[in-house]
Amino acid sequence: MISGIGALQFKSSIGGDDAVTSLLQGGATAGGNVGTSFAEALSQAASKTVSTLQNAEQVSMQALRGDADTRQVVDAVMSAQQALQTAVAIRDKVVSAYLEVSRMGI
Repeated sequence: MISGIGALQFKSSIGGDDAVTSLLQGGATAGGNVGTSFAEALSQAASKTVSTLQNAEQVSMQALRGDADTRQVVDAVMSAQQALQTAVAIRDKVVSAYLEVSRMGI
């Protein structure tokens, strides 16, 4: 059920979690079987993307207060940019697939 995407619980974290490489991880178990539904995978990807964006915002605010250096800000912002580009690419593919399915004859 895709309606679960609107009920995401967002948490902000500061650390070395690379959201781009882990954006869609967790969808498969060790045996190779898919452990989550498509809606859950999208929900997790959206949650991780928003978390990365919030992290970049938080690090930027810390830099304005003088609590973070420029390198941390650049790393956080670049990670957020990559995560957002990944999310937009996923969205574009989903929309493209929907449009292609809607053009199919029944």
